[in-house]
Amino acid sequence: MAGKISRDYYQGNFTVETKADMTPVTQADVECEAAIRETILGRFPDHGIYGEEMGRTQGDAEFLWLVDPIDGTKGFVRQYPFFSTQIALMHNGEIVLGVSSAPMMQELAWAERGVGAYLGGERLAVSSIEDPQRASVSTGNLKSLATSDGWERLGDIVAAADRIRGYGDFYHYHLLAAGKIEAVIESDVNILDIAALSVLVTEAGGVFTDLNGNPPGLETRSVLAANPMLHARYLGLLRGFVG
Repeated sequence: MAGKISRDYYQGNFTVETKADMTPVTQADVECEAAIRETILGRFPDHGIYGEEMGRTQGDAEFLWLVDPIDGTKGFVRQYPFFSTQIALMHNGEIVLGVSSAPMMQELAWAERGVGAYLGGERLAVSSIEDPQRASVSTGNLKSLATSDGWERLGDIVAAADRIRGYGDFYHYHLLAAGKIEAVIESDVNILDIAALSVLVTEAGGVFTDLNGNPPGLETRSVLAANPMLHARYLGLLRGFVG
């Protein structure tokens, strides 16, 4: 249902408002989240939901659904196809399930803790490249990193890499989990942006932390995601520069 709503609005027939944090919100965001909430609560009425547009309900629930109805709203407003719906399930503080749906690119990825990660019905696995000179690295949302001492350290990674791109939003995590790039580095995110994607990457054999090496949680604001060999190397360079 959420995918149909976002596709129907994609051509631009929607209103746009600016939230208190100066980010845009559209009719599509609100209607997608309402549809997702209705579906989840219809099946699991005792579960909590933390959504991008409607906030958090039943915050002390054992199960908490994390919902970003349109991740990439700025791109959606300008008719970029790189937006997605992100839904994750947290059980007692641990993210155990994630679904990442990109309707315009026809990509549906999902992962469950201990079960594996899948895209289009095929199981995903991160790459085994461990040489930083052969690595493809994707970056996103780097404003806070750019104003910290970590910017120079990121430059060391960029200078050594075989290929640098900024695929952004959901897409570089899908590529990482599929073994098509080796690392993603981001700052200025929130947990709703990346919760589902964290399960996707880890179940594909990767490591997903913030730039201090902490596992993803409700307060996560940055990401270092990579195959295990390169994650350890890059974390040694970037640790401590962004929260």
